Amino acid sequence: MIQELAFAYKPSEHEAERASNSYLMSLVALVAGLPLPIINLIATFFFFIANRKGTYYVRWHCTQALVSQAALLCMNSCGFWWTISIIFGDEHVSNRYFAYMITAFCFNLLEFVTTIYSAVQTRKGKHVEQWFFGNLTNLICRPND
Repeated sequence: MIQELAFAYKPSEHEAERASNSYLMSLVALVAGLPLPIINLIATFFFFIANRKGTYYVRWHCTQALVSQAALLCMNSCGFWWTISIIFGDEHVSNRYFAYMITAFCFNLLEFVTTIYSAVQTRKGKHVEQWFFGNLTNLICRPND
């Protein structure tokens, strides 16, 4: 699920802290804006914007955190609006709804654990690539940007 790789250089203490904070930003936003799924993405996006001219190590981890939050937004938005349509609309609770919500819960739990692990390892100066999101980040973020 998560692969630890070595960068060509050892990041400084300041770089490791900023890279780790990119993951922690989404967790803090989760607590602040739990019912609205877009809050996590907005907080992570602003942290990404603030660090877009940082070192490659920091930019890479900010990008990975942003990409993972974008995927989480899609999953959570569907569940959020489906729940709203059940509460305020004429939609009814079904087995498909429960199956989706259980899947969304598992996906969120996995993302939560992965984010904490990535924050801790990144703070230690280790480079971690999350499955799927790491490959996307490699395509988006280049060392010479």
